[in-house]
Amino acid sequence: MRITDLLDKRSICLDGAPKSKKEALDQMVELMAESGKINDIEAYREQVYAREEESTTGIGEGIAIPHGKCDAVSKPGLAAMVVKDGVDFDSLDGAPVTLLFLIAAPNTKDNVHLDVLSKLSVLMMDEEFSSSLRNARTVEEFLEIIDKADEEKSDIDERLADTGSAEESQIKLLAVTSCPTGIAHTYMAAEGIEKAAKARNCFVKIETRGSGGAKNVLSAQEIADADCIIVAADAQVPMDRFDGKKVIVCQVSDGISKADQLVERAIAGEVPVYHSASGAAVKTESAKSGGAGHRIYTQLMNGVSHMLPFVVGGGILIAIAFLIDGLSVDINALPADQRANFGSITEAAALFKGIGDTAFGFMLPVLAGFIAMAIGDRPALAVGFVGGMIASGGKSGFLGALAAGFMAGYLIVGLRKLCDKLPDALEKIAPVLIYPVVGILIMGLAMNFAVEPIMGGINTGLNGALNHMGGTSKVVLGLVLGGMMAIDMGGPFNKAAYVFGTASIAAGNYDIMAAVMVGGMTPPCAIALATLLFKNRFTKEERQTGPTNFIMGLAFITEGAIPFAASDPLHVLPACIIGSGAAGALSMLFNCTLMAPHGGIFVFPVVGNALMYLLALVVGTVISAVLLGAFKKKRV
Repeated sequence: MRITDLLDKRSICLDGAPKSKKEALDQMVELMAESGKINDIEAYREQVYAREEESTTGIGEGIAIPHGKCDAVSKPGLAAMVVKDGVDFDSLDGAPVTLLFLIAAPNTKDNVHLDVLSKLSVLMMDEEFSSSLRNARTVEEFLEIIDKADEEKSDIDERLADTGSAEESQIKLLAVTSCPTGIAHTYMAAEGIEKAAKARNCFVKIETRGSGGAKNVLSAQEIADADCIIVAADAQVPMDRFDGKKVIVCQVSDGISKADQLVERAIAGEVPVYHSASGAAVKTESAKSGGAGHRIYTQLMNGVSHMLPFVVGGGILIAIAFLIDGLSVDINALPADQRANFGSITEAAALFKGIGDTAFGFMLPVLAGFIAMAIGDRPALAVGFVGGMIASGGKSGFLGALAAGFMAGYLIVGLRKLCDKLPDALEKIAPVLIYPVVGILIMGLAMNFAVEPIMGGINTGLNGALNHMGGTSKVVLGLVLGGMMAIDMGGPFNKAAYVFGTASIAAGNYDIMAAVMVGGMTPPCAIALATLLFKNRFTKEERQTGPTNFIMGLAFITEGAIPFAASDPLHVLPACIIGSGAAGALSMLFNCTLMAPHGGIFVFPVVGNALMYLLALVVGTVISAVLLGAFKKKRV
């Protein structure tokens, strides 16, 4: 396959004039759509923008190569645009972009097109080639220039594999390049490092880890003989094999724009020795402009993505348990003390609920553990799990687990720096002895003597405030209780409101429990609705899992909203709190009552004024969903 096989004349524009990066990307997507290779333009556009959020594809020297790989692409393709006056593209070198190539890659096992796309990416680094494209007068001339270069230039993987043997006097350098998509930047970084190394008369071998898999893989002997190793990657790279070697770890973009500096550092030898984190694979962070905020976000999302299966699986099983009891038991005929066991009254329901509760029990430890691992690698996993388990069994809930995850990660980072100063014999046992023992001890002390007491104090204060408010305005009380159910979704605020509601049942105040439950049902339902109404505010994974929150919300499983709240708390929590508060207030206003402490929609038959109660839920859900659409940033 040749590069021009992927280019359609309709997808080439030689006189583009976008005024902004967004406008340039939109025009490129439209050009790609002209070729008929996209079956869902908006889904493809979203993927292109999502890739751009990870790090700019403006590689410098006036060139940008945005790309998107997803199911919306039916056939691999390219689109090209020349912008004579340039456009600000947030490029690595700050220069305006005058030449853009947009890549469309399908999610298929057939990756023959990837070699073609990687070759184009490398060709773009040739100044004579890119300059010729900018000056092409017709589309035919543009294609002819590409075809000629394609014919003359060998494939990069073939060229990288032909390293020859190192001379005795040569500095021996190795490199690994990888980017999340594995199409363009992986090979451009490899080309940049190869050129810089050869310019300094260094022997160099480069392993590329692209979408087609690892190629030109470094051997154990080559690693042993290397003077320095450069890992330019924004995706996971196996690092164990580099233990005890001098290793430079950087972003893949540095391999493109700072290859000369990387090689200079490697030659100078002023590079730290890498020590394997007990078999961990190190993931270098991809960050837009290298920002700390993006690093924190990716660390957080590592925890959320690993937690999600426990939330979905456990939550739906618990909902099934409520459904079984709802179909099998007349809750009106049950004594008040047995209503608290709704969801586990029948044997079948108890089985489902037991399994679901077990899955839920892992939720917060997994969240904390994998946040910690994203920061401090594998040694931080155990420390984060312990912190998350303490939060799960205590009063701090998912907010405590979030704190535990970050604390654990940075605790291990600190311990590693301290252990670097130890004698070699002690340093080698740090991953298997010092990190887990000292890390878990410090985490346990911090959780028990700092996080839990603070959250416990808040919890006690909230209970006192609620008891004081109980005799005042019912609508205000419903507003407060409903809002509290959404503040931390299983944490101390949520628990305080729920305990107050269940205690009110014993006192015969059934309207309070009704406000509490509708407030807890609102966040998952609102998030499910928002993922359908405002798709461009959510990631692909969030849109796929979002509708399952209807099930959890209707079953009064507020925790279904936790992954969404954890990934974007500043926007999700306010929207949910306002909608839940409104639902709770309306429940009170409509004089709705509830004698069961749980069950969601499955106990609606025993709700007093059930139709108005359903209206309160719908109104609260719509309010929160609309606010989510307004508060959350566009993902495309």
